[in-house]
Amino acid sequence: MVDDPPDLMRIPQMSELASGGLLLNLDPYAEHFGWDQWPAAQLEQLRVDENGRRGDGPLWAMGLNFSMTGVFYNKELAAQIGMTEPPKSLAEFDEYLQKAKDADLTPIAQFNGGATGGLLFPLQALMASYGPTQPINDWIFQAPGANINTPENLKAAEHLDKWIKAGYFADDVNSMDYAQMMSRFIGGESVFIFDGDWESGNLDANMTGNAGFFLMPPLEEGGTQYGAMSAPLTYGISAYAEHPDCAAFFLNWTATDETARTITVEVGGSHPMGPAEAYMPPIDPDSVTAATLAAGTAINEVNGAMDFIANATGSIYAESWTPNIQQLVAGQQTPAGMLEAVQADYEADVNG
Repeated sequence: MVDDPPDLMRIPQMSELASGGLLLNLDPYAEHFGWDQWPAAQLEQLRVDENGRRGDGPLWAMGLNFSMTGVFYNKELAAQIGMTEPPKSLAEFDEYLQKAKDADLTPIAQFNGGATGGLLFPLQALMASYGPTQPINDWIFQAPGANINTPENLKAAEHLDKWIKAGYFADDVNSMDYAQMMSRFIGGESVFIFDGDWESGNLDANMTGNAGFFLMPPLEEGGTQYGAMSAPLTYGISAYAEHPDCAAFFLNWTATDETARTITVEVGGSHPMGPAEAYMPPIDPDSVTAATLAAGTAINEVNGAMDFIANATGSIYAESWTPNIQQLVAGQQTPAGMLEAVQADYEADVNG
């Protein structure tokens, strides 16, 4: 621990910090500012109970915004394969992926190289199409008895494996980093990528009018079984903060002030935290930012928000998910074997 910690800290993983007494309990501020009247799902991921499990207990952090993941697409390339609007079912999406492959286009450029398993983005989206999202959140939040190796998740992993074997991902997917993915997509070298609304402003600036966005569709047209990763950009106040009231005021300002909310939307392309009826700046309806904001509303309506499966424990992303999903791409792992291995590593982490 440093001798003079900052009052406000960006915290990618909060359970250990909360359990270790390094974060300030924000419940008094939630009551004072009215955060406890916001949609509960916004704050669920920021709560940690006495056992170190997220999803319940005191509020230990706040978000500057909350992100939304899904599928970005190049409108011009999509039109070449007959896609003039987002697919309404997973089967229809499969058809467009095959049409892109048949047209000698790269269907999906997705980062999966180094220590970052980017194929977890489509995997988790497929999990939400095949089954409910609450068990996935329970697993991420380390609920007793939670298991990622379910029949629904196995179907999702098998569907991803089918995409891999069909050649829907770029040939060098296992060496592609995030920057390469974005460069190729902006340069018109792939039809789709799985990513988050933090890129909305970037794409509106660099692909003006040519980038679209949709959530992974349900299994069947008209279905409501779908979801998306939606997580706050998390900041906490140090338990040793010199000016905690100022830090809390800033967090409240970012969520409630019209200028702050405008910056969040126009610069970051993300949905601000705050009350459901809070001010939203006017947005070009044809922009990709408008599409990602609309997707956030749709996810809220079906309660389909999930944290990222890579956040379940401190080591599960780099030491289990990433190598296993890279091995799946290389043909050295099976969908069932991947889920079994990740669950075993998860239990080892959770049980110490």
